[in-house]
Amino acid sequence: MIASPEIYVTPEQYLELEEKSPIKHEYINGYVYAMAGALDPHVTIALNTAMLLRNHLRGSGCRVYISDMKARIESLNRFYYPDVMVTCDQRDQATPGYKRFPCLIIEVLSNSTQSFDRGDKFADYQKLDTLQEYVLINAKKQKIECFRRQNDGLWLLQNYTQEQTSFNFPSIDFEGKIAELYEDVSFDLLS
Repeated sequence: MIASPEIYVTPEQYLELEEKSPIKHEYINGYVYAMAGALDPHVTIALNTAMLLRNHLRGSGCRVYISDMKARIESLNRFYYPDVMVTCDQRDQATPGYKRFPCLIIEVLSNSTQSFDRGDKFADYQKLDTLQEYVLINAKKQKIECFRRQNDGLWLLQNYTQEQTSFNFPSIDFEGKIAELYEDVSFDLLS
């Protein structure tokens, strides 16, 4: 994320500007931050994930969105672009430019964003009452970290590695193979 000049804009101004912008920006408390591009493994993993989830959810009423759809955290005055997001909430059909009620958010980790994805962004996403799972997918090795909201509101971490061969996202009743998630990913590109 690259900081833009410190000019405060309202959420409405941000949405209007973002609709016309040739580059994507995330929005945090009135300030916009330009987003950097991603490397091949990152993009491939995100696409594989979205395709697997879309095929699973077809006809269910749930929607899968990729990195061009914003997640809005209204209580914190934030807009983020998750790599993959799933919403099964009909209220999200009323907002074509962003979604407020996701049940699953997935971020593919990159060198420049992994600290933010694990820290402040995760803390922000926890304010979404409908969010049941937050997933971090490693782009350097086969590893998935799945944080699940428990009934008491606490988040429980489950790690998946290639030794497990499969993973699941109970929020959408999905089970997948790790090899499919990492299909066509060349870790050599990162060396």
